[in-house]
Amino acid sequence: MSPGRIVEANEYDFIVCGGGTSGCVVAGRLAEDPNARILVVEAGPHNKDLENVHMTGGWSKNFDGELDWNLITPPMKGIDDRQVKLSRGKFLGGSSGVNGTVCVRGSKQDYDDWNLPGWSGEEFFGYMRKKAETFHPKPWFQADEKAHGYSGPLHTEPHDVAPISNLLLESMQDMGLPLVHDMFSNGETSHGCGHAPRTVHKGIRSTGADFVTNDQHKANIDLVVETIVDKINFEERNGELHATSVVLVDKNGTKREVKAGKEIIVSGGAYCSPAILLRSGIGPKAELEQLGIKCLVDSPGVGKGLMDHLIVFAFYEVTKEGLTNDHLVYHGDAATAAYMLYKEKKEGILSTFPFGAFAFARLDNRLKDEPLWKEAKREPGRDPMGLTPKQPNVEFFTTELYGGPKQYDQFPIDKKHAFAMITELFSPRSRGTVTLKSKDPLENPVVDCNYLADPLDMLVVSEGVRLGNEIVMNLNKVAKEEVVKGSWPSDLTHHAYTKRQEWVPYVKKEGTTCYHPAGTCKMGRDDDKMAVLDEKLQVRGVKGLSVADTSVMPTLNGGHTQMPAYGIGEKAADLIKARWSKA
Repeated sequence: MSPGRIVEANEYDFIVCGGGTSGCVVAGRLAEDPNARILVVEAGPHNKDLENVHMTGGWSKNFDGELDWNLITPPMKGIDDRQVKLSRGKFLGGSSGVNGTVCVRGSKQDYDDWNLPGWSGEEFFGYMRKKAETFHPKPWFQADEKAHGYSGPLHTEPHDVAPISNLLLESMQDMGLPLVHDMFSNGETSHGCGHAPRTVHKGIRSTGADFVTNDQHKANIDLVVETIVDKINFEERNGELHATSVVLVDKNGTKREVKAGKEIIVSGGAYCSPAILLRSGIGPKAELEQLGIKCLVDSPGVGKGLMDHLIVFAFYEVTKEGLTNDHLVYHGDAATAAYMLYKEKKEGILSTFPFGAFAFARLDNRLKDEPLWKEAKREPGRDPMGLTPKQPNVEFFTTELYGGPKQYDQFPIDKKHAFAMITELFSPRSRGTVTLKSKDPLENPVVDCNYLADPLDMLVVSEGVRLGNEIVMNLNKVAKEEVVKGSWPSDLTHHAYTKRQEWVPYVKKEGTTCYHPAGTCKMGRDDDKMAVLDEKLQVRGVKGLSVADTSVMPTLNGGHTQMPAYGIGEKAADLIKARWSKA
């Protein structure tokens, strides 16, 4: 099986700028026309030899080196002037090769709220389901069969949970969150708990690269890796600007130009796509001129409107061995044994991602007496966050052992056991920005997530963390014995917090990214001055240029962004095919 041809020509029909989750989907689908010639340009290396991509449990080994974009925010006031590391995959497949593998699509209402033709919840769920996915059921999992696809390159399956996760699901139900096994696939439950399928099958991570390599590789796709997209070039034809070529910079700093006969698709993700447009002269005029970039299209929304899901980890110590999976990683020589098991059989703790129980929750009743909530403006039928009762305010998900972002390094090595309850804020009101430091394509953009700038965000997430803590502390009741001893490490006291305000300092200290950036090149209607794209993903003000990744999302879904990234790639490919079938 060919991993994907890597050659370099000077002209193609379509150039896809970015070989991440969405970009690979676009390229793979466009290549279904054998007469089309497609180039995929990826900043990092090919993924074929990256063991810690294919071995799901090796995910964290890809960070902080050459396989990571290594973005770091400036100090952000809402989280006590802390900076947050924003890791992103820098290799073929992009962040689909380092993420949590979780398939949480959100609610259909999330996409209905975009109010754009062709992007309704029903239509978009179809793109996430029918074309992209091959779902592999398991006997214990009560699948909603209609919510899944069975013939796509992306292989998914349910996760066999650890005992601690089953106990947590029992506690969630006891706390009023009913169990609906496949609620994260069908988009119909806003208050409940269940199991989140994963992009893993037979011990191997499934990624966007699967759309252009191995069984899905096609001879009319060329890959250029370890190459940065500098900018797009344009020509004026009959008074209109047409995107005609891309300037590439290889790892030696050598520049070259590649022409596109039909269309250029920017798929750099929510951080790099706006950067490419800005370097190309598309963006806020004053901002571009300050950097010495000629403004070709004054598009004020480029790099603005950044949304992300802030998450908060809270760790707890478990009293008994065997409930969590710490003993499979941290105790004695377990790590070596786990690696050997994976190498020999593609099984064990390294064959999957250590998230366990999942839940959505509405917080209306818990917030109804809060002055800020009561006094906040709202639209009819919606709460102050802009959500209907069909959409959750927060998500809970749990780890099955100790671990998370790099700062969590108090590992339970001395035969102790721990896990995390993670609370995720949906529909954040705060907005961030992506801007350029300079015209240099080798210099990362400046990404300011602006977390918790809006006080309603803090109100909702701190109440969510409080509920998450109550779910954990309810474990002892459900298990009818001591399961949770308290916080981990023991010098933390969050298990004793009972008031929402007690959680506010903790949220400011521990709030971090969930790697769900979106909205920096959003699509919108003609009267939306901040809309960079139309509803067909075409960049306004030019011809032959489109964007396809999560940067196009007008509002952020209440879920995770992996499946929407695949759906956007599928939808983009259909739109592009339709454009050129009429040409």
